[in-house]
Amino acid sequence: MKEIITAIEEMQKKLAEIGEFLNIEQMKQKILELEDIMSESGFWNDSDNARKISQEVARLKENIEKYKRLQSEMGDMVLVAREANREHEHEMEKDLAEQLESIRNEFEQFELVTYLSEKYDTKDVILTFHAGAGGVDAQDWAEMLLQMYIKLAEKRGWKSEIIYISRGEEAGIKSATIEISGSYVYGYLQHESGVHRLVRLSPYDADHARHTSFAYVEVLPVMDLPEVDFDESDIRMDVFRSSGPGGQSVNTTDSAVRLTHEPTGITVSMQSEKSQHQNKAQAMKILLSRVQKYTDAEVEEERQRLRGELTEASWGNQIRSYVLHPYKMVKDHRTKYEESDTESVLGGNLDNFLEANLRKQNI
Repeated sequence: MKEIITAIEEMQKKLAEIGEFLNIEQMKQKILELEDIMSESGFWNDSDNARKISQEVARLKENIEKYKRLQSEMGDMVLVAREANREHEHEMEKDLAEQLESIRNEFEQFELVTYLSEKYDTKDVILTFHAGAGGVDAQDWAEMLLQMYIKLAEKRGWKSEIIYISRGEEAGIKSATIEISGSYVYGYLQHESGVHRLVRLSPYDADHARHTSFAYVEVLPVMDLPEVDFDESDIRMDVFRSSGPGGQSVNTTDSAVRLTHEPTGITVSMQSEKSQHQNKAQAMKILLSRVQKYTDAEVEEERQRLRGELTEASWGNQIRSYVLHPYKMVKDHRTKYEESDTESVLGGNLDNFLEANLRKQNI
């Protein structure tokens, strides 16, 4: 029983430190301020801003509720453990050990919030997928990754929307862009950026031989306005006729848009929507995010990649490998964390990989 009490008291101490870090009282004051804004007439006229404020209030309330619940549960457990009747101590110890394991799991999930305190961590994300080396298999792999993150969003209660897709001639996708919105989305997904490697028996090979394919995932925070000086006169817009599927009006009008931020050389093209205005709006959102990420980047290689100069997805660059043959294993090469249930991972169960990267970055 003494070990259980000691374990709970250690968690209580860590929880108190988290409370100080999060500044619970300040969070309560922030909720009141935002709720005052929400009560103003015309608040819902700007639906995008209203949604973001509502999400922020919900996020703050959820954190406070989790903190209070953990505080209460830990306090109750210590009280019960200390007052346990010696005649029933063994039986009580077994029950408390089970409760301890449950509350420890809940606490560790809440502890992750303290790792998500960087300036972009609460923002939504833009994920872009690029097929790399591997031909048709790579295009199919890029689409598998796209579906994996959509399923991850569903499991975590996030909202996902495909905003651009360029399909391969035979199968899969050449590239695609999706936006995922929800609580701490960028914080959780920021370390997913990089090359993903797949090893499997190819369904596109007549001999059904083993193939290795690569795809690149780019992760950007959604920026409403860049924090850097951003002059729209620095943006050159070119329009052209859409070449992909999307309906007669898309293919017969100059609806496709290419935006170039001339100071950095970053270019974004969009042609999935039917109107030039819609394509420009989507391209501008991605351009803002890339320019901000470019400005934040300290390594020139990262800046080159954001400009489109380094987009190679091939051997030696992978952050994670997904092996389906001759054995089954998904391994992250940065944290060394691995799982053998490849079907589950490709089905969107990435939580353990996301958490391993968060903890590694905060050691």
